[in-house]
Amino acid sequence: MIKTSRPFLGDDFLLETDAAVHLYEQFAAPAAILDYHCHLSPKDIAENRKFQNLTEIWLEGDHYKWRAMRTNGAAEQYCTGNVPPYEKFLEWAKTVPYTMRNPLYHWTHLELKNYFGIRKVLDETTAKEIYDECSSALQQDEYSVQSLLHRMNVEVVCTTDDPIDALNYHQQLSKQKSGIRMFPTFRPDKAFAVEDSRAYNEYVDKLGTAANVSIQTFEDLIAALKNRIDFFDSLGCRASDHGLEFMYFDEDAHSNGAALFKKIRTGSKLNLNERVQFKCMVLTELCKLYHSKGWVQQFHLGALRGNNSRLLRELGPDTGFDSIGDYPQAQNMSRFFNGLDDTDQLTKTIIYNINPADNEVFATMLGNFSVGTPGKMQWGSGWWFLDQKDGMERQMNTLSNMGLLSRFVGMVTDSRSFMSYPRHEYFRRILCNLLGRDIEHGELPDDFARIGKLVQDVCYTNAKQYFKL
Repeated sequence: MIKTSRPFLGDDFLLETDAAVHLYEQFAAPAAILDYHCHLSPKDIAENRKFQNLTEIWLEGDHYKWRAMRTNGAAEQYCTGNVPPYEKFLEWAKTVPYTMRNPLYHWTHLELKNYFGIRKVLDETTAKEIYDECSSALQQDEYSVQSLLHRMNVEVVCTTDDPIDALNYHQQLSKQKSGIRMFPTFRPDKAFAVEDSRAYNEYVDKLGTAANVSIQTFEDLIAALKNRIDFFDSLGCRASDHGLEFMYFDEDAHSNGAALFKKIRTGSKLNLNERVQFKCMVLTELCKLYHSKGWVQQFHLGALRGNNSRLLRELGPDTGFDSIGDYPQAQNMSRFFNGLDDTDQLTKTIIYNINPADNEVFATMLGNFSVGTPGKMQWGSGWWFLDQKDGMERQMNTLSNMGLLSRFVGMVTDSRSFMSYPRHEYFRRILCNLLGRDIEHGELPDDFARIGKLVQDVCYTNAKQYFKL
């Protein structure tokens, strides 16, 4: 047998030096997780859901795995269909060996190890044994959702919620003695999604009902959104979030907003320029409201969504048919932030790019508006197609070169799966490896107290202070 120097997923996984191991074990690993952006179900958390089997917790809604399975030739029924749970899992197990060098291979085995103590490699031959062992464990109380969050040392969960959401599950959890804090995040994308005027007007009517406001004018729309922002704030909301192709900016937006909203409410369609103007106006007013609350605003930019129109019709959004877009980003982003900064209404901001070609653009944009608050403008962690080893390394190296890594608020899960928390471990190991390598090469001093504090700050403290958690 060929001898290898390191076992797969050993204690020094991704840690190439003794310095990296020390930083990880002493400073990164013990830190709790502040999951300030995710798409977990508030209902599942408040009701402390217990999953019936490994397929339910692992493959339900996970379009990362679905994309890999489709690429490997799996029929759609094994991704989103109604075949028996084990048959879906077996199809995933058959796919796993083909994911080598894809982050899914690492994540899959980290999740089996961290949640269930399983160190076997998953493939078709081990599928039944692993499925039965994990599904049996999931029946126990210590594998309920809240127990899983405790197991992963999750201290705070910030969900992603529509303005019309009643947030009843957030209120329900706040009355429990669960030891887990869950806060909503304001995601108002539908408030300016005017491509389909009929669907938009239906949404505006729902927003008016939720806010107890009759929305007839643009001013009514902003009043209704303010009402919902006040409600979210009363339940501990710290942040907003927006999924955009690019930042919207048009110099004529402020003079045309009212007329454009009136046009929409009559059922008329807006042309492309009018849509940009309207979106810019709504987003600007929202950002001023966020500033008044002291919230953090987040912008996830650049995804090209719903590419497969046939399957989008059949399966809906967020089912694995999105990719990286190549939209221009810099000029509109600068103008938008500058407009808010000019009236001193630019709140703390995190920008996330999905296109790695934009790394330096995003990293250098921060320094233009980072005034008055440490780390006020943040470049978010590697997102979506970039939340893997290469993407994280490139993001942190670029941030180090052009900004302050020491002020970085670190990793987010950005996931719908309760099995995804090992991604924080993945990120932390990569961070410690970068710093440990610099120490070993003499590029940083062997001051483990100072560099250890940097690690703790990036993994926990910066986010705690930034979001006031």
